[in-house]
Amino acid sequence: MIEIIKNILLNNDINENVAFYLSNAIAVILIIIISLIVNYIVKKVLLKYLNAYAVKTKNKWDNILMEKKVFDRLASIVPAGIIHAFAPAFPTYQLWIQRIAFSYIVLIILLSINRLLDAINHIYTRHEVSKSRPIKGYLQVIEIVVYTIGIVFIISVLIDRSPWLLLSGIGAATAVLMLIFQNSILGLVASIQISSNNLLRIGDWIEMSKFGADGDVLEISLHTVKVQNWNKTIVTIPTHLLLSESFINWRGMLESGGRRIMRSIYIDINSIKFCDEIMLKRFEEIDYIREDIQNKKKEIEAYNKKQDVSNSQVNGRNLTNIGVFRIYIENYLRNHPGVNQDLLKMVRQLEPTEKGLPIQIYVFTNVVQWDKYEAIQSDIFEHLLAVAPEFGLRIYQGPSGYDFNKIEVMSNNNK
Repeated sequence: MIEIIKNILLNNDINENVAFYLSNAIAVILIIIISLIVNYIVKKVLLKYLNAYAVKTKNKWDNILMEKKVFDRLASIVPAGIIHAFAPAFPTYQLWIQRIAFSYIVLIILLSINRLLDAINHIYTRHEVSKSRPIKGYLQVIEIVVYTIGIVFIISVLIDRSPWLLLSGIGAATAVLMLIFQNSILGLVASIQISSNNLLRIGDWIEMSKFGADGDVLEISLHTVKVQNWNKTIVTIPTHLLLSESFINWRGMLESGGRRIMRSIYIDINSIKFCDEIMLKRFEEIDYIREDIQNKKKEIEAYNKKQDVSNSQVNGRNLTNIGVFRIYIENYLRNHPGVNQDLLKMVRQLEPTEKGLPIQIYVFTNVVQWDKYEAIQSDIFEHLLAVAPEFGLRIYQGPSGYDFNKIEVMSNNNK
């Protein structure tokens, strides 16, 4: 092509030296124009047709490939291929033109594979199994291997050496590579163990106080796990540390359909006493415990009569206000609409402390959402704190400035 252009210039009385440089410049311009025209046709016509075809098909994966611009990246090979094909037109620089063009083609292929792997991960995340078996870490390993091989080929082409020779050199430098890719290797091993043991899924609520993580898992990759905290901040945790460090996964709670309430009410021990007849009659008016009180009274009366006790309060059995209150709490929780009746329910006394006698409520709500859970928990304890005086019980509370002021006022009044 250059000779044809040169002959045309010579026939038009152009100096031979000028004709040589001018013919080369014209050839370069023509090759660039041809490359731009072909590139325009491929991207504006062929890719437009492929995009229209992808929209019409029922499959979603082809749409994702178009969104990730996999074919747009591959289309960039065409100009490089044209330059590579026209390289013989420049005999002096042919070898280097072909090497650079080939290296560029390999680079475009590597970038295309990167986008293809990204598209594969995007397609996979649309399936439910992706939450329990994420593959992003494995795809990143494939990406590292592909990039390593591609870079070796590019270097081998540029220096005109066999790629196998370079690969053998890499084998000798394994120790160095292991040091360089230490985090990648640890991340790969961790990803395999996390996936095989089902330790973590996308969407799990995890808590790892050491890294300030308390929220939902957004992404599990080769090197990091991305967690969005409840305050919408993002925390990244090295993947391999999830195996070497301790973390809490709340998935079991979410899957059970109930969230635990474990909180105590502290009762002033001085307010605990036996129930007299007046108290029992008043308790029988409470719907939640009427039947239990009547049954307990018959049971205790029969027992004391059988044992022939002279003082039933000391020598026999008798109901206490704290015991009746505990029965009330059990029945109240059994009828509460926010309590999960299929999971464990327990009301128990703990060891007395300087703050009084702890009555612990151990139940599960029938919702797991944080705001609804807190609303149910607050509703339960607001009611129990308010109803405790009805059983002659006092809730323990450390003395405050108001209490001391009240004592002082009473003392002054007595004077």
